[in-house]
Amino acid sequence: MTATAPASAKVDGDVTTRKVWASAADAVADIPDGASLAVGGFGASGVPDLLVEALAAGDAGGFEVISNNCGTEDYGLGLLLAAGRIRRIIASFIGGNALFAKQYLSGELDVELTPQGTLSERLRCGGAGIPAFFTPAGVGTPVADGGIPVRYAPDGSVAVTSPPKEVRSFPGAWSDREYVLENAITADYALVHAHTGDTEGNLVFNLAARNFNPLAAMAGKVCIAQVENLVEAGEIDPAQVHLPGIFVDRIVHAGPQNKYIEKRTVRDAVED
Repeated sequence: MTATAPASAKVDGDVTTRKVWASAADAVADIPDGASLAVGGFGASGVPDLLVEALAAGDAGGFEVISNNCGTEDYGLGLLLAAGRIRRIIASFIGGNALFAKQYLSGELDVELTPQGTLSERLRCGGAGIPAFFTPAGVGTPVADGGIPVRYAPDGSVAVTSPPKEVRSFPGAWSDREYVLENAITADYALVHAHTGDTEGNLVFNLAARNFNPLAAMAGKVCIAQVENLVEAGEIDPAQVHLPGIFVDRIVHAGPQNKYIEKRTVRDAVED
């Protein structure tokens, strides 16, 4: 599913490359109805906002989204949520997005809640070709036993719950605990944000933006990356590459990201 950039894709006026696309709109234009999307970001940090905005400006919908959370009501994945374009979310945190909670509780949205570390490992395993793994996280809770509401009915009753998962123990050093089986996650597309990328797709993430972005990129069959700084292949020190270009199919030069602040906390003025 590796894509070829259109002939109109240009960098610095004259340089045309296989992976660099002219715009976010071009890069996401072929994402169809019902596609699954692994999306980077943690809160408002490292969100591929330009790609999500381009997707929201199109007509496709019915998406299944895999992401730590769903942005805020007016930023990131919250834009797709507000437009009614998401049918199912695998996430670890509903957070401060009141619309996310409202759609979940009213039965408009299926939600698979997953422990945060488990979610990250499910994405990593998907990218590494590992179909499943055992973890102690969630044993003895509804995560393993089942019963977490996945979908509510319009009257507020629970329509669908999560199924129970296999739990087992292992000999040796692991014999004193039980472990639950978790399946890996892959997605049709990955949308990620990086601080710097080169024309071959090698990416460098900045500080907290190196959260779910590399993992989402690995799990996507087609990975689309927006980068703040685009450089030629070879300009990034190989030792500084966080994600090799083999995982990245399309690159959009987004320029500096809007540093959206999810929650602003200030203290009251102190009188002299």
